[in-house]
Amino acid sequence: MALYLTKELDNEATIYVWEITESEEELMNMCSIPKDELEELSMISSEARRKEKLAVRALLGEIFDEKVYLGHHDNGRPFLHNSAQEISISHTNRFVAIITHRDEYLGIDIESLNRNFAAVEKKVLSEDEIDDLSEKDENRNRQLAIIWCAKEAIYKRMSLMGVDFAEQIEIDKFTPHDEGTLDAVFTHKDGMEMEFELEYMVFEGHVMVWLVG
Repeated sequence: MALYLTKELDNEATIYVWEITESEEELMNMCSIPKDELEELSMISSEARRKEKLAVRALLGEIFDEKVYLGHHDNGRPFLHNSAQEISISHTNRFVAIITHRDEYLGIDIESLNRNFAAVEKKVLSEDEIDDLSEKDENRNRQLAIIWCAKEAIYKRMSLMGVDFAEQIEIDKFTPHDEGTLDAVFTHKDGMEMEFELEYMVFEGHVMVWLVG
């Protein structure tokens, strides 16, 4: 088993992180996968992507005592067919992260810091967010990674189609550390605003950001 981290939050949510150390065959043997998903897996050419999906299944099996069946709404938000728990899921080549809560909407995102996030600056940041970026390249990439994960986590929590990340999701200025909190505002297309506080942590060359509620 490769359960890397379990983090219980004050708001009664729990984060589980699985490190993908197993082979594809080992992951397959850990999971009970419906026939239709096996067919979908067989159509994925990338072994890394297949392992990520299998690791999600393995982690769900570790979290829940009973067998759970994963589904997705039309907007992509995951849900469990036979459980009332809310969940959000994210994965990289190395880690799978799942956050759960009994009834609150959730969002989580994890990314490798080996990725160059320069394109994020051009595509999904507002002018104010760009002005707030660090001038140092290393700090700037980490800052961009945290912002990207925060916007992805909010997008997952909102479960809306056609969200403009630059115009509708604004992350307040912050100094990146190994862990911390972020304040953000989501603006609906009718102008209504929702405020969020997110948390983040940096570990093993990865950034993970989440929110509950």
